[in-house]
Amino acid sequence: MKRLIAVLAVLIPWALAYAGGADYEKTFPTSKGKTLDIDLKTGGGISIAGWAGDSVAIRGFREGRDGAEVVLEMEATSSGVSVRSHYEHSGRSRSGGVNLEIRVPSRYDLRLGTMGGGVEITDVEGTMSGKTMGGALRLSRLKGKLDLLTMGGSVTLKKSDVDGSVKTMGGEVLLEDVTGDVRPSSMGGKVRISNVTRRSGVVEGKEVDISTMGGEINVDDAPKGAVLSTMGGAIHVRSAGGFVRAKTMGGEIRLEAIDGGMDATTMGGPVEATMTGDPSSGDRSVALTSMGGNITLAVPASLSMAIDIELAYTEGHEGDYDITSDFPLSREVSPTWEREHGSPRKVIHGTGTVGGGKNRVTIRTVNGNVVLKRTAE
Repeated sequence: MKRLIAVLAVLIPWALAYAGGADYEKTFPTSKGKTLDIDLKTGGGISIAGWAGDSVAIRGFREGRDGAEVVLEMEATSSGVSVRSHYEHSGRSRSGGVNLEIRVPSRYDLRLGTMGGGVEITDVEGTMSGKTMGGALRLSRLKGKLDLLTMGGSVTLKKSDVDGSVKTMGGEVLLEDVTGDVRPSSMGGKVRISNVTRRSGVVEGKEVDISTMGGEINVDDAPKGAVLSTMGGAIHVRSAGGFVRAKTMGGEIRLEAIDGGMDATTMGGPVEATMTGDPSSGDRSVALTSMGGNITLAVPASLSMAIDIELAYTEGHEGDYDITSDFPLSREVSPTWEREHGSPRKVIHGTGTVGGGKNRVTIRTVNGNVVLKRTAE
């Protein structure tokens, strides 16, 4: 009875939602573990959901000015089901395509390609690969392996247990409630992850690894560490373990609660970092650099460290910036203006050793204040 209810819960909404007429409609008997292969030369959106049935059910809806010229070919193959679209006549550019609404067995592989349109995949387990030339990727409740790309659109991956990669050449990326080793990438948009758990027992790729050519990076939690890079945008990590390496060509960096070492560089913006956890465990070296901004570092009072701080200020800013430290430092100020870096500058140099100097703490900034604070343990 429970199985019947579960099947009806999928079938009834499907029947009600698609009671309207479709331009194409076909159902293919199949078996779990086979492959749905889609190639839409005309472009068009693709919506795929897993269900309890042993069939692939396809509905196609023509759209656009030249939608009437779209031909959709569907056939069963030895490996599963093939879907292709093309225009009835060639020789001129067209505006139109075909949107697909498809149900597949809950365990099924997908190979997808469309010349333009969003892709939505829900409740499927398998290997899912492909790309769209322009449209959002909306992915939820998936299991298996992903290799999906959009040339221009956002990517959302939620409530899934997957490995692989999701990429966009121009849009934002969100990973939320995900287990597995997934690498998100954007060439021009912010990347945010929330409640992402890397798969245990994996030697490579345990850390959160995010790169974007132009956008913010926001990480809620990275218990195994993080490697983050953006060509232009802020980086924010709420908590992480092990280590964090963060680099941006222009934007602020905030590392709120890092139980381990840190290496953060920005070409223009402030850096704020706080170390938490047992100060005697692991490598807790810190390197923070800003080419133009304030740097604030908070560390446990008993952290063993060798401190090396350089604060450079350019001519005309003498007295505007300084080093403030809760730990004892020796201070030196360069007696003459250095001119080999372009604008004449002087350097305030602060050094000190705490608890034997096990971990190296290096801070560099230009025209910004440096604050080294002691946190309660």
